[in-house]
Amino acid sequence: MKKLALITGGAGFIGRHLARALLAQGYRVRVLDSLIEQVHGGRTVPEGLDPAVEFMVGDVRDGQATARALAGATHVVHLAAEVGVGQSMYAVERYVSVNDCGTAALFQALIEAPVQRVVVASSMSIYGEGLYQTADGDIVEDALRKPHRPGEPWDPLDEAGRPLVPAPTPESKQPALASVYALTKYMQERLTLMLAPAYGMEGVGLRLWNVYGPSQALSNPYTGVLAIFAGRLLNGQPPMIFEDGLQRRDFVHVEDVAQAFVLALEHPAAAGQVYNVGSGQDRTVREVAALLARAMGREDIVPEITGQARAGDIRHCIADIGKIGRELGYAPRRDFSEGLAELAAWVAEQRAVDRVAEARRELEARGLVA
Repeated sequence: MKKLALITGGAGFIGRHLARALLAQGYRVRVLDSLIEQVHGGRTVPEGLDPAVEFMVGDVRDGQATARALAGATHVVHLAAEVGVGQSMYAVERYVSVNDCGTAALFQALIEAPVQRVVVASSMSIYGEGLYQTADGDIVEDALRKPHRPGEPWDPLDEAGRPLVPAPTPESKQPALASVYALTKYMQERLTLMLAPAYGMEGVGLRLWNVYGPSQALSNPYTGVLAIFAGRLLNGQPPMIFEDGLQRRDFVHVEDVAQAFVLALEHPAAAGQVYNVGSGQDRTVREVAALLARAMGREDIVPEITGQARAGDIRHCIADIGKIGRELGYAPRRDFSEGLAELAAWVAEQRAVDRVAEARRELEARGLVA
């Protein structure tokens, strides 16, 4: 009998790509998704989901819906979550309810219908500031930024007032939770690794970096930064970049992320572990905006560098993907330039409702941008 994988939140960006990857591996795939308006634009039928996938509409917090979705399942990938650092800082109850209470409800149902393995989507945001080095080469795990003042450096400083140098961040770094979103993702991860073995299951956490690729929600102002930039460029508007644009991130293609989830579901070594999932390459946000504009043929549009900081944002966080490579054989396959070209070609055929200015006003009205 075929293995049956349930993907919660599986009608979203990552879930649709993962569903195809699991079908190719011989799984039967079932998706449970509530089709929230911010992500799905009011659709009542999921867009782009492989027709071989069994789709069920339902909220993971609904015990009856989750129990139905778990019937016969052998594996679970838990993607269902509200996503957005900035929004989480004012929609607090919503984020805690969906992310943390939703995970608790899932495990309440799993107690009655256990599976072999549960893989949860965690986030690089749990690290807060990533790992740093001083100018002398000493490692700094607990870097913190003071509120920014005009004329001061954006980067965290050492005791001598010198900017710290970002370094690849391993899974061993202690969390430093700087946003409600980060707090909820850490809670999802901990619940999975705590409760799965208590009931004879295996739990795995994947800490995802900045995922990009075709079929992202271009009209969601709290989705991945590349999708936000692409939606702005599509509408002839400049990408909006906070701070000075020199903050560094790792951008990983969604197909590489799907590969990581398949490995986490199947590899014996993964049980009980957490892994970083990135590309192993870092770039500044300003550089990425320019590369995307070039790929979309909109080099005439210059990004807006706001010089403002958002509450909950971190400066640098670079992925150390050595552990997942050594233990599970993960290796990112997608070249960034090719991935951007693919994204640009897909975006050219889409429409996007620009809600970025509206989202900025929401943050400013609550004093979360300064």
